[in-house]
Amino acid sequence: MMCDAQYNALEVIPMPEFDTMQNLLTELRRGSLTLAVLGSLREPRYGYALLQTLQGQNIDIEANTLYPLLRRLESQELLTSDWDTSESRPRKYYTVSLRGKEVLKQLMKEWGNMQRSIEAICGEGENDGTDK
Repeated sequence: MMCDAQYNALEVIPMPEFDTMQNLLTELRRGSLTLAVLGSLREPRYGYALLQTLQGQNIDIEANTLYPLLRRLESQELLTSDWDTSESRPRKYYTVSLRGKEVLKQLMKEWGNMQRSIEAICGEGENDGTDK
């Protein structure tokens, strides 16, 4: 049996609209995840602990998204890492680097500017951005 609708708690969303919405949300989250990761690593955390921290703050992220992001941010020298081998299972701890702190500061400033601009365009305080 084929299903051509996605159900959520409030309404039935036809599949083409659901797919479009999912793609748009993925694009929106992509840059936000970088901010969340850099902001969460002011203190050293290993990958799984970071995953739990982000999910605990209602950040929708999976391990198969987080670990490549950590490697990319480390290769860009925005994160540093150290292995802790004192436990029975070695863990790689990540921390935001000095360069990463500067980048985070600049990104947060730009994010705030963008948010204010979007609120001005769509209407501050409105839930759906439509006129009523």
